[in-house]
Amino acid sequence: MRLHPQVRSVPVPVTRSPLELDELRARVHEVVTGVLATRADVLADVSPDCAPLVQYVSDLMDRGKRLRPAFCYWAWRAAGAPDDPAIVAAATSLEFLQAAALIHDDVMDLSDMRRGAPAVHRRFAALHHGNGWTGDAEHFGMSAAVLAGDLCLTWSDELYTGSGLSPAALGRGRAIFNTMRTQLMGGQYLDLVEQAIADPRRADPLQRARRVVHYKSAKYTVEHPLLLGALLAGADDALLAGFSAFGLPLGEAFQLRDDVLGVFGETHRTGKPTGDDLREGKRTVLIALAVERASAAQHERIDALLGDPRLDAAGISTLRAIIVDTGALAAVEDMISELLERSLTALDTMAIGDASRSVFAALASAATDRVS
Repeated sequence: MRLHPQVRSVPVPVTRSPLELDELRARVHEVVTGVLATRADVLADVSPDCAPLVQYVSDLMDRGKRLRPAFCYWAWRAAGAPDDPAIVAAATSLEFLQAAALIHDDVMDLSDMRRGAPAVHRRFAALHHGNGWTGDAEHFGMSAAVLAGDLCLTWSDELYTGSGLSPAALGRGRAIFNTMRTQLMGGQYLDLVEQAIADPRRADPLQRARRVVHYKSAKYTVEHPLLLGALLAGADDALLAGFSAFGLPLGEAFQLRDDVLGVFGETHRTGKPTGDDLREGKRTVLIALAVERASAAQHERIDALLGDPRLDAAGISTLRAIIVDTGALAAVEDMISELLERSLTALDTMAIGDASRSVFAALASAATDRVS
């Protein structure tokens, strides 16, 4: 089976990971560490018992790829603004938004793992159980994780506001910063609705699945970080339109790759249990296409297995085979290729320097060719 998009060859004279250029990953990590250290001091005044709220968030954020800050930072640079610690801080606010989304998403999906370690709500449940506290450890874990995610949302806003950028720059970016967060939550809710309805043969499943992708992932992963960085730098309307044309299809391709890995990826590569999306009954584009093309017998197997939290290796293998046999996997790979091609074509037409163009092409590859 194919797990890599096949697209036109694009010269990318970036010899290092685009996430490492300008030491960006290390600088983002430094900002994350500093924010968490100061917030740990604030919570220590409340009680030493609050320490896990920061520690578990810190452990989760320590393993991030930093894609969203990279898109924001390089859009700032492409718009002609110089390197500045303040833009790194503002871009890092997106890492705290991402942490909040991951923590809450794992609670909603009852996921056991994230980034190769127990999910935050599982860690809090283990803390409860290990200390022999009274009450339901699982409920405690989910409740504490909701609070940890809420803290990350708060810290994201605090970091953006206190980044050191001028009030004028922050004002230019504020509307997209707010829209990004609201639409992300709307997309998360649509994802919940699709799982709650639990009828994979409802009308227009593909369009509904792509709508979830659009708002839950595509916009806040690529387009909105690009627009945020560009607006902070004072970019004109033409450049903003170019970033949208580049970012939206790339963001959708990013999520489609994630959907493929959620079914066919292995734990040591994805950091999540094998077949987790199948147990959770995720109504992804991959599943929508499989349902659309399935035979009557295949429909019966999908209805019986998809969304079963006890789904075993044999059930995962059965659903994988249906997804392959119906041509759904090949169709999604073709969609990823087409979306990436559209994104790179838009990139070719943007009025930015060759160095910036090369960085964005490398970021596009990093976002869609994720097998490790």
